[in-house]
This record gives sequence, C-alpha cells and structure tokens, in this order.
Amino acid sequence: MDPRTVRFKNPFLGPWMSDTGAAASVGGKASGIKGIVAGGITGGIVICITYPTEYVKTQLQLDEKAGTSAKQYTGIWDCVKKTVQRHGVLGLYRGLSILIYGSIPKSAVRFGALETFKKLAVDEQGNLHAVNRFLCGLGAGVCEAIFAVTPMETIKVKFIHDQRSPNPKYRGFLHGVSSIIKDEGFGGVYKGVTATILKQGSNQAIRFFVMETCKDLYRGGDPTKPVPTVTTGIFGVLAGASSVFGNTPIDVVKTRMQGLEARKYKNTLDCAIQILKQEGVLAFYKGAVPRLGRVCLDVPITFMLYDNFMAIFNKIWP
Repeated sequence: MDPRTVRFKNPFLGPWMSDTGAAASVGGKASGIKGIVAGGITGGIVICITYPTEYVKTQLQLDEKAGTSAKQYTGIWDCVKKTVQRHGVLGLYRGLSILIYGSIPKSAVRFGALETFKKLAVDEQGNLHAVNRFLCGLGAGVCEAIFAVTPMETIKVKFIHDQRSPNPKYRGFLHGVSSIIKDEGFGGVYKGVTATILKQGSNQAIRFFVMETCKDLYRGGDPTKPVPTVTTGIFGVLAGASSVFGNTPIDVVKTRMQGLEARKYKNTLDCAIQILKQEGVLAFYKGAVPRLGRVCLDVPITFMLYDNFMAIFNKIWP
C-alpha cells in the first residue's frame, strides 16, 4: 500500500476518533445518525470535564497588556485563584452552557462535511492521498466554523469577557444572547468569523492529517492491521498538540475579535497587526499552555468515550 494513502474502514470516525473499539460497527451497522449522536454526547461530556482550561485560556487571551482593559492576571494559577475568590468554583464554568448547546450541531456539521468531502476525494480503491486528507479536514473545519462554531464561540467569549466587568450585565444564556442581538444585531454573534474559519479549518486539517498519517505509518502499509486504543490515544495527543502550536496565533486573534472590545479593530488583519505592534510576537501564544492541557485531556477521553458509546449503540440500536 502506498504510505501516502490511508483506507477509511469507518466513514464516521473523525480526525480524532479511534478505529479500534468502533471498528465492530463496520459492515453497515454504524449509521450516520449513530455517529452524530455518539459524537454529540461525547463532546458534551468532554466539555464538562475540560471547560475550566478553556475558560482560563480565554481569560488570558483577553488579558491584554495595553488598551482599555487592565491586565488582571499574572498567569494560569492566578487566574484560577482570582476567579474562584470572586465567583466561586462555578465561575470557572462561565459560558459552559453555550458550548453544550452547540456541541450537537457542531458534531453534525463536522462529521457530515468530513464524510461528504471524503467521498469526493477518495480514489477508486477507497484510499485518500495525503493532500486530500489535509483538504478534507480543512473543509470540515471551515464548514463547522461557518454553521456552528462562530456563533457559539462568539457568545462564549462575550460571556467570559462580561465576567471581567465589576458589574456583569448578562444574567443567563437567553438574556445574554438577546442582549447581544439587541445591541449589535444578528451579526453580533458572528464576530470574528474570518478568524474562526482560519482557526477551525487549520485545526481540523492539522489534526486529521497528523492522526491518519501516524496510523498509516504504524500499520506499515497493512490497512488491516489494528491500531491499539492506547497507541491511537498517543497519536491523538500528538495531533492535538500539533494543532495547538500550529494555530494558537489564529485562536488569539479570533478571541480578541469576539470580545466585548472588538469594535476597536477594523478587521481580522488589523487585530493581528495591533497585537503584534502593542504586545509583541509572544502575545500570539497567550493561553497556549491551558489550551494544550485541554487538548491533552480532550483527545484521549474522546477516543474512549466515543468508542464505548458506539459499542453500546450497536448492541441496543440495530
């Protein structure tokens, strides 16, 4: 087998899904609906477990060295300590509901787009070449950015940014969303769409490419050789870490464009230029450590949960 290609045995496994536990579903048992439901449930659980790292990452990215916002935190643990002191432990979960509400449509768009692009890109033997592998992940990321991630992330960032104020104005999810739309129009929930497309597209492209390339190298050209769950988890951590170091600068720009002070930026490019001029190159990696921590938790947990849910569904949902 050409080492530049990889055979997809399960069309509903995403760029971070294991092909071991769920492999039993190959042969027609696994349907798109089961894959979407399993992915949505898994995403919701993983978000609940790892969200505090996402919260801290966003706060550190919003903690500008210059501008109208005074710097509030000296680092990760200072952010955690001050948040708990001011708002209690639940303060670390501010904005969680938005990500939970958005997990199912996000999963549906991602898996649906990935499968569609894969069908268009595979050759007559069902193999996907390296370049097409990258492009499929990119396409799936762009689709989820436009149809699910941008409004979800914009609202989440505004909720977290609002908590930095002495008197937060958002009293809950519905009140917050209605306030944003009232003040900024429907476009208010689509702030930073360009940066989000760049982030999600590069994120899924990197993860998909690294994950499937590692699996292909492990198999040594034998598409029937199983990849152990632990090994797949290690590959997933590598893929996730690669995406963190590869697109955190885009994530920082996206976060600034979706914050409450986004009006001071003309566009995504202007935001990046201002960050570079006022804060230096290292500012583009603010929040990289907590983001890396979230990914290192997210990826292996996702592997295990998804495979187990698919195994259960295949038993109770013929």
